[in-house]
Amino acid sequence: MVTSVTARIQAFLAADSFAVVGASVDRSKYGNKVLRCYQQHGRTVHPINPRADTVEGLKAYPTLAALPTPVPAISVITPPAITEQVVRDAAAAGVRHVWMQPGAESDAAIKAAEELGLSVIAGGPCLLVVMGYRD
Repeated sequence: MVTSVTARIQAFLAADSFAVVGASVDRSKYGNKVLRCYQQHGRTVHPINPRADTVEGLKAYPTLAALPTPVPAISVITPPAITEQVVRDAAAAGVRHVWMQPGAESDAAIKAAEELGLSVIAGGPCLLVVMGYRD
């Protein structure tokens, strides 16, 4: 398991596709900004939102399991209690890298992800800062 946060971020960003769990149709929410950040950088990204048909012009999926092809890396922007279930869903869907955005993490979610063998980024920088986001 990769140990340094920098190495985990590099491995995360090396993925060929991503999903944003907690993608929002509200452009003021972080769940929307993170999705747009991927789009701004030309990355393949899928919004996960059980209550939306589309987010930022992309087909939204209700769950990670509903994606047409598995993704290796996800950004999570959900309340901590939901993040714990997202981690289990991610492992079942073949996700290898999980970036819990600030506010989505909990000790239980981090522990569960590590126990499931996932590479976890939590309690550190926001993807928007690392990748560079333009509002």
